[in-house]
Amino acid sequence: MTEENRRTLYPHPFSKAYWKQALAEMKSVRMLVFAALMIALRVAMKQVSIPIAADLRINTAFIVNALGAMVMGPVLSAFAAALTDTLGCALFPTGPYFFPFIFVEIAGSVIFALFLYRAEITPGRIIGARFCINFFVNIVLNTPIMMLYYQMMMGKYYAPFDLLRIVKNLALFPLEALVLIVIIRGMAPVFRRMGYAVSVRDGLKLTKRAAALLIVLALTGALAVGGYAWLHYNNTSLSASYTAQERYERNVALGGRVLEAHPELNPEETVCVIESAYPKAFSDEVTYTVAVYRAEIPEGEDADTLLKSLRGLSKSKAAASEYLTRVTTETLVLNEK
Repeated sequence: MTEENRRTLYPHPFSKAYWKQALAEMKSVRMLVFAALMIALRVAMKQVSIPIAADLRINTAFIVNALGAMVMGPVLSAFAAALTDTLGCALFPTGPYFFPFIFVEIAGSVIFALFLYRAEITPGRIIGARFCINFFVNIVLNTPIMMLYYQMMMGKYYAPFDLLRIVKNLALFPLEALVLIVIIRGMAPVFRRMGYAVSVRDGLKLTKRAAALLIVLALTGALAVGGYAWLHYNNTSLSASYTAQERYERNVALGGRVLEAHPELNPEETVCVIESAYPKAFSDEVTYTVAVYRAEIPEGEDADTLLKSLRGLSKSKAAASEYLTRVTTETLVLNEK
């Protein structure tokens, strides 16, 4: 690699020369050694966090990730991220290994590289990179992977919107962006002396414009999450997360309410199955839609055992059961307290 190429900066990553340069890093022994060092540091730093408040910590591995991506570029960073994820799971396992999580690790590294590699680094670039990772990677990408992990590996239902994890990502975003600005400002001269193409503009001073960007992105993320949470809360049935025991208990409980309202129904042959349970935002009320069936017990069957089994069915299984005939549908609005 010529000295000119070693120092070349690009205004954006949307050019053939940029990606040619990024691919060339894979052939540099010097860069591969640097990548090995970054991988070791990231694996080690994953176990280190800075406490901010109760249940709120900054994991320091993202600092190493940003510095490494800034020097290595998106191609080598993607390979380094894949190795980091694999080694981290092997050396410090926190549960069953699940391959799709590797894409979360890779996405974070590539985004840092796209913003910081061979670029004139500004506070705005750092803030933009951190926001994209916290929002699009840690929230948008990670959530469906977590759902798949819980379903396939643990046999459990994972709420599609883990509010505590989301709030942590949004709350930490401004602080993490500021930490990165300070760290990169201090490390840029060191990397330059080592011969890496790193350049910062105006000493990475946090201008009013950059501060405004930080605030706007934080508010945008909060509004997006709040809007989605509200829509999801009001349009997602709670019955989808019921365990088998919860489904049976709730079907029986709601069945009791239906029988109170309709004394003409025979309790010995009535089966009620919850079809949906929609909560109301900022309220304890839940609107239940209950399918009411008449059970037909064949001769020779144990009525109590069969009825208990039927009352534990889900919406789809009840609709397909040969023992049940639908009578009516009831809507109940109950205060959960």
